[in-house]
Amino acid sequence: MFVVLLKFIDRGKAAGALAGHKAWLDEGFAEGRFLLAGSLAAGQGGTVFIHGLSEEDVERRVAADPFVAQGVVTAEIVKITANRADARLDFLTR
Repeated sequence: MFVVLLKFIDRGKAAGALAGHKAWLDEGFAEGRFLLAGSLAAGQGGTVFIHGLSEEDVERRVAADPFVAQGVVTAEIVKITANRADARLDFLTR
């Protein structure tokens, strides 16, 4: 599993890339790869939880996010190896 932290570096570009960013999120959820997306506190940016892809695939997918590609945000990808989970999230430990 991966947690992607998207932190704003140029909010002025956000409006022009927002539709593409939303489409990028929609595609990830439709494919079942994105598990959760939301905002960071104080409007600092956002986060996406991604599952079921290789690290290389996650890097490619994140680079394709219009917010990343157009310099709206920086992206930090954190790999997590889940060892224990609530029963509802057991699939993350396999």
